[in-house]
Amino acid sequence: MKLIKSSSRFGWMRTATVVLAASAMLTGCENDMSDLEQFVAQTKLKHQGRVDPLPDFAQYESFVYTETALRDPFKPSSDLADESIVPSTSTGPRPSDNRRRESLESYPLDALKMVGILKQRASSWALVQDPEGTIHRVQPGNYAGQNHGKIVQISENQISLVELIPDGISGWIQRDAQLALGEDE
Repeated sequence: MKLIKSSSRFGWMRTATVVLAASAMLTGCENDMSDLEQFVAQTKLKHQGRVDPLPDFAQYESFVYTETALRDPFKPSSDLADESIVPSTSTGPRPSDNRRRESLESYPLDALKMVGILKQRASSWALVQDPEGTIHRVQPGNYAGQNHGKIVQISENQISLVELIPDGISGWIQRDAQLALGEDE
């Protein structure tokens, strides 16, 4: 029984200690803020800045473009776009618009690798690997590369192509290209 009485005495002392500590902390909170107001007033007096007035801007003057006196601003000034040059309507080489694109035409030619050759009687096919690792079987007449490259010949160690490159004046130029066997980057 004595043990129970001593523990209740300690409980009462704990409660009294908590109430005393809380009242001590609350007495530190005063409503007097005169020292803070004085500091703010002194700081405002020390740091008074000055803003410069806005500069004077020149009044916008509109420009009336007289098309007869000056060149057309929407036409390039290079020699290729000179008005004396008429767009080419020649019957030179052109890529076919009706042809269905082949899978190797979605990769640049330098990303493709010739990895081998297959022969069966009179027919021969080249094996070409795309950047994703897929092996494609091609023969003359197939297309490869992004410049309309048509395969014209397959030999033991290379594939010969003819590419069509735009010449910059609405025409096309043929360019020879090769894809060699075992060519590494």
